[in-house]
Amino acid sequence: MSCGNAHDTDCREVLDKVYAYLDGELTEGDVVEIRVHLDECNPCLKEYDLDKAIKALVAKHCGCDPIPADLRSKVLARIARVRSELSD
Repeated sequence: MSCGNAHDTDCREVLDKVYAYLDGELTEGDVVEIRVHLDECNPCLKEYDLDKAIKALVAKHCGCDPIPADLRSKVLARIARVRSELSD
């Protein structure tokens, strides 16, 4: 996905790191890059908001059960495929 505007950090790179950003798994430098990008890119901000809402919904309804690693991998792979299809 790309909004068509030039950014210091590419939209696809930001969206690939959204879940790591939400989980607090990025370096401070990556966090700053993503925050700056989200401040200036409305399409990515909407995608971030959607991902944040999905994560909150899953946590609310499945928060007491540990998430199997293979399930997380499958969900992230599916999200990547949908994003790829949408950007084509």
